Amino acid sequence: MAKQQEVIKQLIEQLGILSRKQEAFKYEIFELKNKLDQLQSTIDKPDEVNNIAFTEPKEIVKSKPIESQNREWIDAGVKNESSINPSYKEHQRQQRPISQFQPSQKPKKLSPFRKSNLEKFIGENLLNKIGILILVIGIGIGAKYSIENELISPLTRIILGYLSAIGLLGFGIKLKKKYESYSAVLVSGGAIVILYFITFFAYRFYELLPQTIAFALMVLFTIFTIVASLNYNRQIIAHLGLVGAYAVPFLLSNDSGRVEILFSYIAIINIGILIIAFKKYWKPLYYSAFGLTWLIYLSWFVMDYSNDSHYMLALSFLLLFYLTFYLTFLAYKLVKKEGFAATDIVMLLMNSFIFYGLGYAILNDNVIGEDYLGLFTLGNAVIHFIVATIIYKKQLSDKKLFYLATALVLAFISIAIPVQLDGNWVTLLWTAQAALLFWLGTSKKISIYEKLSYPLIALAFISLIHDWSYNYDSYYHLEDNLITPLLNTSFLTSILFTTAIGFIVFLQRKHDFISTLKEGSNWLKIVSYAVPILFVFSLYYSFRLEIEAYWNQLFSLSELENKSIIDYVVTVNDYSLRDFRTVWVINYTLLFLGIMGYLNYKKIKSIVLENSVLVLTVISIIVFLTQGLYALSELRDAYIEPSIYYNRGSFYLMIRYISFVFLGFSMVTLYRYIKKKVFIKALR
Repeated sequence: MAKQQEVIKQLIEQLGILSRKQEAFKYEIFELKNKLDQLQSTIDKPDEVNNIAFTEPKEIVKSKPIESQNREWIDAGVKNESSINPSYKEHQRQQRPISQFQPSQKPKKLSPFRKSNLEKFIGENLLNKIGILILVIGIGIGAKYSIENELISPLTRIILGYLSAIGLLGFGIKLKKKYESYSAVLVSGGAIVILYFITFFAYRFYELLPQTIAFALMVLFTIFTIVASLNYNRQIIAHLGLVGAYAVPFLLSNDSGRVEILFSYIAIINIGILIIAFKKYWKPLYYSAFGLTWLIYLSWFVMDYSNDSHYMLALSFLLLFYLTFYLTFLAYKLVKKEGFAATDIVMLLMNSFIFYGLGYAILNDNVIGEDYLGLFTLGNAVIHFIVATIIYKKQLSDKKLFYLATALVLAFISIAIPVQLDGNWVTLLWTAQAALLFWLGTSKKISIYEKLSYPLIALAFISLIHDWSYNYDSYYHLEDNLITPLLNTSFLTSILFTTAIGFIVFLQRKHDFISTLKEGSNWLKIVSYAVPILFVFSLYYSFRLEIEAYWNQLFSLSELENKSIIDYVVTVNDYSLRDFRTVWVINYTLLFLGIMGYLNYKKIKSIVLENSVLVLTVISIIVFLTQGLYALSELRDAYIEPSIYYNRGSFYLMIRYISFVFLGFSMVTLYRYIKKKVFIKALR
């Protein structure tokens, strides 16, 4: 106890030392900020430089630099106050009381030129933008007034507009050295905007400029805007140039329908804009280019796309835009070594699935293209596979990007399966893929693989149910489409699916199995129950459907046509075969539950499975005693009253004794569970 008190005392002393050091650092940072404000004010007001007197605090002059103090403290491994540098202790004694530097109190104002954040925002940001907006609106109103009253000719109006923009541009450039913020607003928000609009008016309203010259001028303005954004190092100017660049072809369009020129122009602009965004690390510029490009392409595709004239052109530019944004995304991750965030997942998925969705729509609308839908889907997987391979081989980025790329590979392979194939092949390939992913995910501890395996299991199961509903229903309607029990593709598919799910259950039940899902999470609980249930269900129904299909085929083949005396055609079937189907399905169910109960009792020892088998066995016995006994009585009546169309053998009577054997087997299993002490205690 005394040792613990001593440790606590030492920790409190260390905490006090660190707190005093922190307050000292706060004070020094505060003084440095004041000096920076004073220097800034001398730049803004050069005439008053001589009036400024800097007063360095004595504490700062006497004390060692922060970095050296911090280094001494680290190297010494401070455990108590005696290990602190003596000069620093002297500095602490001369320091102001800590209470003076609490956030709730205002620090002493050392310079009359220090500005608050609100003053800076109003004076250096808000007012200049409002002024430029008023100027642009004023020029617009003046131009409108002169047009309505015909004070000057159209040519004069355009010339005066250009002169106003050039004058504003020159004035803004001249102010750059002293008032950079205001100069940037004058150049970007004033001069360049006016130049765009004046050129547009000269082309559209007055037809003073041909389309080629107007287009060249606007491209020149866009290039100048980008250069200005680099010169001023302001992203907002680059955004203005970006919007202007994308607006140019629409402002100067003459509805010629030359979409290849539009997309070529956008591709060139994209490359230039994205190089700037990468060089200056302006990610919002990348997002804006991404959104505007795909918006323009989607709008054209919805409103103007024609399969006859635009088929190859649409695919070519779709691939070009997709690769441009994909490569830019990879450049940020691999060259800039940028971290992986949630927005990156959104951007990569959007880019990939916009490309795939539009490409699928274009190919599906073409007679030749629809034959290559599967190949196109696999092509998407190949692109992501190449990226994943390069990342893995070169160790170029963090594992998250590699896993996302491989996840997209698997996703497109999964999509390609139903696109190119149908029927049982889809079920088998999805099943194999799910089992492989689960094994890799759990054995190699790759979370994304295990997470992807569960949706694939669900998809494979849905596909299997579709196969069951289609295949077994169509087999016994035609004589040339009959199946051999247990020797048909449907049963083989069911068994392979069940085997794969059984393999997953086997991995889950291994003593050293550790899921990559969060321990104790709801998802882990769901899959730990859902996968075994799916295994048992598919195993049971794989054989049950074969039993039903066998008797259904016999019933279909027993159909006879009999003409009555008034020439009416009467269809006759042996309905005893349906009773046989009912009896054998119940017998099989009792046998299946009995075997499951025995295996659980000897080997598996699962409480959940034990309770499930117990409940299902009771239900099956009740069904046997109701529906089963009724079917057996119908078979006995059919034997007693022979049909003129069908033979009734002794098996119609023997089947009841065979059924009692199955019932007895299930009763033994039921008795074994009832006999257990745990169950008896539960009943009490």
